[in-house]
Amino acid sequence: MKKKLFINGKWIEGKEYEELRSPYDQQVIAQIPLADKQEVEEAISSAHRAAKVMRELTPLERSEILEKVSDLIKERAEECAMILVSENAKPLKAARAEIARTIETYKFAAEEAKRIHGETVPVDAAKNGKGRFGFTKREPLGVIAAITPFNFPFNLTAHKLGPAFAAGNTVVLKPASQTPLSAFMTAKIFEEAGLPAGALNVITGKGRTIGDQLVTDARIKMVTFTGSVPVGLGIKEKAGLKRVTLELGSNAAVIIDSVDDLDAVAARCAEGAFNFAGQVCISVQRIYVKEELFEEFVEKMANHTKELVLGDPKSEETDISALIHPAETDRIESWIKESVEGGATIICGGKREGTVFQPTILVNVKETDSISCKEAFGPVVTVNPFKTWDEAIRLVNKSEYGLQAGVYTTNIQKAFQAVDRLEVGGVIINDIPSFRVDNMPYGGVKNSGVGKEGVKYSVEEMTEVKFVAFKL
Repeated sequence: MKKKLFINGKWIEGKEYEELRSPYDQQVIAQIPLADKQEVEEAISSAHRAAKVMRELTPLERSEILEKVSDLIKERAEECAMILVSENAKPLKAARAEIARTIETYKFAAEEAKRIHGETVPVDAAKNGKGRFGFTKREPLGVIAAITPFNFPFNLTAHKLGPAFAAGNTVVLKPASQTPLSAFMTAKIFEEAGLPAGALNVITGKGRTIGDQLVTDARIKMVTFTGSVPVGLGIKEKAGLKRVTLELGSNAAVIIDSVDDLDAVAARCAEGAFNFAGQVCISVQRIYVKEELFEEFVEKMANHTKELVLGDPKSEETDISALIHPAETDRIESWIKESVEGGATIICGGKREGTVFQPTILVNVKETDSISCKEAFGPVVTVNPFKTWDEAIRLVNKSEYGLQAGVYTTNIQKAFQAVDRLEVGGVIINDIPSFRVDNMPYGGVKNSGVGKEGVKYSVEEMTEVKFVAFKL
């Protein structure tokens, strides 16, 4: 089926097309247009013209559009879930969970549209402020370029579009090459919800062609990007004085210090490590277990892992399906081989089953192994013992990434120490780092990025504070 670009409220046929294939069975599922420089220019111009219209909408009008979007996705939830199953091989139950979160994210954005406000400033606290009244107001930036990843193509797009429209901005959206169908469906839903023409433009094609043009164009006032560190660094270098939010890599760790129910923790860690085949920014990648609990924990986690069902993402029973691209499977396989040759042991998994890679647990992995120090983004987790609390904290922090970390402990003092000492953007006590709800601040430190997502926090990133002073 041939798809079209969405520019200035119109569906436009592309000059060139490429095939989109299912990651699971490699069947062709659509023909995707490849935008050229002229079409990117039209999208930016369209968003630039629509910025005035969006700016003049009242908070209530913006809120009603976002509320309608939330309702329309709810009505088409199964259709949207099947798009995910098709374009990124997300197992059906995980796809349904993403759509449920997407509905909630737009709902949060609809509510946040009514809460954008400034504050009074006591300028008369200063000697020369006597007889004056000061306040601030938040205003939209204008045109925002949103570049989204493949792993949560509905919900991570919602985290960019929802706050942008709540604040009165316009957007040029460049979805990941493997997941354009969710972006086209999102555009259709916004069109039906009454979003002004030009406020959302969806352009698909080669990242280098489109991305550079978006990042360097002076009419784009902000770039919000979720993806790899190298691409994020390139955006930062080229963006100049534009506002930039980057949600980049991760290497999320869990400390298991003391627990009441080790089996429940093992089950939760298996879920966090292998949900969507580990292709989650805050997937559990490293687990550090107090040495006296280590053997029992590994056994229990292996038992839960062996219960996971591999196969066709369309099946209601499937837990794990294909990685997004065969090259990713090759990479994971090579990293595991490197680690085993260095002395690590495979507890379970480690092999392919067709296009699916088995969920894999490795123990006694060196800190310098790729599978430990880089971002795996696949169905593999390392589990190592630790002797002291200080050692566990050091091991978690010994990473170029710092998105989120989880800490299991029954000791309240250690819990607060972890909050202070862990070099991450979010500390999750007595749960895995994969925990996220869509109204919380979300973003990392170090190579995990800059800026925060989470609807309220994104709105702050996507608005400019203006100060006003009255001489009375």
